[in-house]
Amino acid sequence: MPRKAGRSPEETRRALLDAAATVIRTRGVSASLDDIARAAGVSKGGLLYHFPAKDALVRTLAQDLLDEFRAEVQAALDPADTAPGRLTRAYVRASLDTSYDEVAVRETIALIAQLTSIPEIAELARADAERWERELHDDGLPDDVVTLVVAAADGASTAPLWGVGIDVAAVRKLEQQLLALTFRRSTAG
Repeated sequence: MPRKAGRSPEETRRALLDAAATVIRTRGVSASLDDIARAAGVSKGGLLYHFPAKDALVRTLAQDLLDEFRAEVQAALDPADTAPGRLTRAYVRASLDTSYDEVAVRETIALIAQLTSIPEIAELARADAERWERELHDDGLPDDVVTLVVAAADGASTAPLWGVGIDVAAVRKLEQQLLALTFRRSTAG
């Protein structure tokens, strides 16, 4: 299958990652490169041009998801906020962003579950989580505040997985409560 006319190499690479996400989410990590190439509208040779092996494609897909969340947190940083906890507040805002549709959130969580069944990807995710833990705990807040706020934001952000609808008003209220906690000295008192 020839490359679709007019698609740049970057667009083809993005189409391959998007197709891999869909195919792996729906068929599991055993999905074939042929399935992924077909879903992206490229030949298997075209896929292999961009990703020399399935491992490289899967690793790039996982890294892309991790990098995307990191970029969302960076975008949520308030330039006027210079107080301790600035990164933690951005993490909360990015985690509780209600602009995503619930189906997309469920699909992303399902994809992450498939990807982390691969030991190499689980290690990549663990290393990223350790990096977040270091950065958030170095953000100038007491450890108990960071632990509570991040756990609450992470938990609330996965609610759509269970078919719970996103109640925008409730999420906004939770966000404000968590942000307020980041201006307190400690939760132990």
